[in-house]
Order: sequence, then C-alpha cells, then structure tokens
Amino acid sequence: MSVKAIRADYHGDMKDSVDKFHGNQLLSIGWDRHLMYATPACIPVPPAMPFSVLVGQVLPTLFGQHPQFAQIDWEQVEWLRGGEPFVPAMDQSLADNGLGHKSLIRFRTPGLDGLHGAHF
Repeated sequence: MSVKAIRADYHGDMKDSVDKFHGNQLLSIGWDRHLMYATPACIPVPPAMPFSVLVGQVLPTLFGQHPQFAQIDWEQVEWLRGGEPFVPAMDQSLADNGLGHKSLIRFRTPGLDGLHGAHF
C-alpha cells in the first residue's frame, strides 16, 4: 500500500503492517445496502482460512443480528473484491481468493435491501 506523505523526508513506522498481526491479516467486509452497518467491519483473519469458513462462521458473528441475515441465499450473493465483481472459490483460502492484508470485500444480497427498504 503506497503512502503519500506531506513532506518528502517523512519516514513513519506503519502501525498496521501485516507483521503486527501474529500471522493474521486485516480484512474489511461490508454488506451493501444495509444501513445497520454504516461501514465495513475490519477484522484479523488467517490468510489460510477457507472462504467457506468466513461465510459460515465469521459473517454470522459480524452481521447475524440483522433481521435479514438468516434470509440470505448464499448461492445468489454477489461478491466484490476491491470494488470489482468476483466469484469466490469457497473451498480455497482467503489468500488463494486474492485477499491479502487490508483487502476489502463487499457482498450484495439481491432481494434483501435493508430493513423496510431503507438503503442507499
């Protein structure tokens, strides 16, 4: 990740570099059109975690309180990686799915547009 400093001679120590997360990497995850979650959640995860574990075990802890979460048809979910559509390989690791330190993924759930249609 590049940094543009105010001064050319600035040399700071990155406080969130991957070596500071004990084998994990930061992953930001957002659920589009669901205002109960204003911003993506940023969590530390192991790069070797299968994508299916992220969906089956991690996402419920992040978004499971939303009344529509239980209605998600995971076969219909549209995924975005860094703003670009992608189809994750559920049996492969996060790293194998192209998700590195500080990656952003978002998911869209067709037909589920937030509580009472309150979405942006």
